[in-house]
Amino acid sequence: MNVLVIQPGFPAEIPYFVRALARQGARVLGVGDHPESHLPEVAQEGLDHYLHLPSIWDETAAYEALRAWRLPVKLDRIVCLWEPGMSLAASLRERFALPGLDRAQTQLFRDKEAMKRTLDRAGVRTPRHEATTTARQVAEAAQRIGFPIIVKPIAGAGSAHTYRVDDAEELSRLLPRLRNVAEVSVEEFIEGREYTFDTICAGGEVLYYNIAWYRPNPLIARTQEWISPQTVTLRDLDTPELQRGYELGMQVLRAFDFQTGFTHMEWFLKPDGEAVFGEIAARPPGGRSVELMNYGCDIDVFDGWAEALIHGRISQPIKRRYNAAVIFKRARGQGRISRIEGLERVERRYGETIVCNNLSPIGAPRRDWKATLISDGYLIVRHPDLQTTCAIADDIGETLQLYAE
Repeated sequence: MNVLVIQPGFPAEIPYFVRALARQGARVLGVGDHPESHLPEVAQEGLDHYLHLPSIWDETAAYEALRAWRLPVKLDRIVCLWEPGMSLAASLRERFALPGLDRAQTQLFRDKEAMKRTLDRAGVRTPRHEATTTARQVAEAAQRIGFPIIVKPIAGAGSAHTYRVDDAEELSRLLPRLRNVAEVSVEEFIEGREYTFDTICAGGEVLYYNIAWYRPNPLIARTQEWISPQTVTLRDLDTPELQRGYELGMQVLRAFDFQTGFTHMEWFLKPDGEAVFGEIAARPPGGRSVELMNYGCDIDVFDGWAEALIHGRISQPIKRRYNAAVIFKRARGQGRISRIEGLERVERRYGETIVCNNLSPIGAPRRDWKATLISDGYLIVRHPDLQTTCAIADDIGETLQLYAE
């Protein structure tokens, strides 16, 4: 199979998907706006050919450049695992008459209002919602839905530019910040724990799934700088509470008639036990979540996805052995990382329970914590017991500190 990957070097997880395709026997071609010499080594190793374009965002220009590219093979698949490039991938699939999500299908994953309308028709419980294009419409929708509300872009990824609004006065202060957003969704605020439901499918069959727990909910983590956000991939998925999320996710896949690829869904579990669906993306989760899946099952999920795409199966035995938690750290101060405190202490306490240390090194510039979940690096821990996993993750979040100056 000959697979074209859009932006094979970005974000950070994508090169591992490229390598996995090559391992599964695919001939992998890439197209992107980074020079080939700037691609990560893992991506370069997996690519057979690469086309560098000054920009990939002009769909017609990208199509014409690919047509003019003298390739020794015919394309079988076009893959994009990065949210901003999903529409481009769909357009190119249609132009080259290749299988996969077309533009209309992709729009349902990208447009949160169209997504929820589709799910409403399928009987899936979603937050009450309205699409708005003016400040007046936002205010009117808020009155109909009732405070507190969530206001977020119709097209977006993760919790970026997502706001909780508790009253009309707070909404009036927020509206000027939305002037450059063409269309926003006004939604009912759902109180409860937030989880994921992630799947790898082939031919409409779910071959692998994962449920992860956000600690705390992303909306809180994105508004409080002192927090060390966590994502916890869960071992025991058979509890009644998590089964509600599983059933909700399967209902969503049927509603979208999703066939092949990775999906990332988010849902809420309310204090009264009701499961409410948030949204779905036709791509893997970010924030090192695929890495967590690997540590939870001692498998290679990158390879599993590639095998599912190319061969329609996952041959690795899947046994959930651990809960795995990633703890993201945000340095205190501004400038460059000047010191790291508490690392040796947590390493002594938890030893082999810490399976990954990817903290920013001394001298590295501090990252903008509002722009990237990864912030100034992370540790990953794993343990068979969930309570123990969370206790270790919490202790690391409090004990380990990075400082910048």
